[in-house]
Amino acid sequence: MKKLVLRSLIIACLCSVLFTQTSFSQVSINELGEAGHESAMLDVESTNKGFLLPRMTTTNRKAITNPAIGLMIFNTSTNCMEWWNGNWWFNACKDFGDQYEEGIIFSENGPTAVVDVYNPTTGKTWMDRNLGATKVAESIDDVDAYGDLYQWGRIADGHQSRSSETATTLSETDKPGHSNFIKTNAVPNDWRSTSNNNLWQGVAGTNNPCPSGYRIPTEAEFNAERQSWTTNNTAGAIASPLKLPAAGRRKFNDATIENAGQDALYWTSSIATNETTVRGLYIYSGTAAFADRNKSNGYSIRCIKDN
Repeated sequence: MKKLVLRSLIIACLCSVLFTQTSFSQVSINELGEAGHESAMLDVESTNKGFLLPRMTTTNRKAITNPAIGLMIFNTSTNCMEWWNGNWWFNACKDFGDQYEEGIIFSENGPTAVVDVYNPTTGKTWMDRNLGATKVAESIDDVDAYGDLYQWGRIADGHQSRSSETATTLSETDKPGHSNFIKTNAVPNDWRSTSNNNLWQGVAGTNNPCPSGYRIPTEAEFNAERQSWTTNNTAGAIASPLKLPAAGRRKFNDATIENAGQDALYWTSSIATNETTVRGLYIYSGTAAFADRNKSNGYSIRCIKDN
């Protein structure tokens, strides 16, 4: 009986020590037995081994209920690290949200290099490539120069990726909180449940997707460029200083991409007279012209320098 009591006391003391250490000390895992850094609860150090996050498919991830903000996984469906930011699963490979660095803007293809191109006829300076493009276009069907396809007024939250997933629920806010392309068949075919015409106005406009010092051009600014082309069609667009490729478009109703390599559609910041649609530049082999466009369409963006 005395031995049993003694054993119980020893176990109680050991549990008390272990509880105290795990509650008030840092946990360190390394090959040298060094203490963990004072700022970290868990400090893992190695020169020849890595740290493995929980690995799961997108289906597995969607089954997680009430994920904690900051919860991290490795998605084996996309081969990318992801974490829950409180609104959506942030994909480190493509969903760069509204994070910017001086001189670059992030997209699915990595950062879009900000290189200026100047048109002496109009006196305006632009980015030399579409947002999301990896290079300047060498032909109208230069795939690497196509870039992303944005819904009018949305920030670079991942929806602009040509392969982004889709959703049918309209957003009630200026930032939907996910990276899905929002489809709609309901007039006025806006991705937002209540229209907001102030999202892309100027460099300080809400959701301006262009890098610092750049903005979405107005119809008048884009029209001045069009009038400087040698021919008013795709041939003139690719031969112009801006070298605009025919990147196609993503349809508002079914999110399919059509006419890539044949037609080009570019957004402006100008609101149509009906105040529910916006003005876009449509370029194909026959002609180029401006027309009223639904905001939920996915079109190309060419940013102009604010000077």
